[in-house]
Amino acid sequence: MISLVIRPRAGVSSAAICMRWTYLGRRLLCVCVFLFAVAAEGQIQVDLKFKRLQYIAYEPVVATLGITNLAGRDIELHDANGQSWLGFEVTGNEGQPIAPLSLENAQPPLKIEAGQRVTRQIDLGPLYPVHDFGAYHVRTNVYFADLRKFFYSATRVFEVTDARPIWRQTVGIPDGVAASGDVRTYSLLTNRFPDHTSLYVRVQDKDTGIVYATYSLGRAISFEQPQAEIDRANQLHVLHCAAPRAWSYSRIGLDGQLLEHSSFMETKSRPRLVHSTNGEVAVRGGVIETPAQSSRSTVPKLSARPPEDR
Repeated sequence: MISLVIRPRAGVSSAAICMRWTYLGRRLLCVCVFLFAVAAEGQIQVDLKFKRLQYIAYEPVVATLGITNLAGRDIELHDANGQSWLGFEVTGNEGQPIAPLSLENAQPPLKIEAGQRVTRQIDLGPLYPVHDFGAYHVRTNVYFADLRKFFYSATRVFEVTDARPIWRQTVGIPDGVAASGDVRTYSLLTNRFPDHTSLYVRVQDKDTGIVYATYSLGRAISFEQPQAEIDRANQLHVLHCAAPRAWSYSRIGLDGQLLEHSSFMETKSRPRLVHSTNGEVAVRGGVIETPAQSSRSTVPKLSARPPEDR
């Protein structure tokens, strides 16, 4: 315990001493509050970033969230008292706040060991209406229930624009398939980024305005026109030149799934799409390089670690 004894100097009144003591006490209190605030702010560090500045309308807008535990002990982030532990603040071009599409955004608790950094990838598209053209400002907040305190990331900006359409075809959904009798419109679009051009596919119901998928099929050489064909099941086949003498093949389903993807190298003959007599579509010519068949990867949930950047 520390005792303070104040001995008045000659000629100094007791009132003056009290005023000085009050002033020093207030300064000391302010310093203590400041140091506590700095310590609290440093307990959780929140980072937010986007892979690029520009996105195509209805393309997944994937944010990478990093949370670093600087509390000096293991912590658990969880909802408490009706407050979700994870949230986003999204504003539009003119600073107007953008409300989430749903108030139900519960996330499972997240445990972080002392000194560890956890990263997650989150697609903002299903959470917020960020499909209109323009710039969006995003900030992440993490609520730490133990301190009843929010921790914030820096604000990041991305822009939504649209690509240039180069091909379009509307088809019906065959009998025996879910939603038979409805129609789907396939579109191929290109967008020029500072260092490359990308080819996009979009699948939508133009009558209802529903967009089922928009995503990149990869880099494309702009002076080579992609080849597109529809097979007997009304699935879309696309073959495009991705690099000199390198071609990329994709097969897309009626709801936008990437059903097949492979790469071909041009040899004595250039790869091309051909129809067989039974209505199937296949690639002829060239040499297959990296065959792969898988449905289009979805954005990982918050509870799953993101795939490594390639």
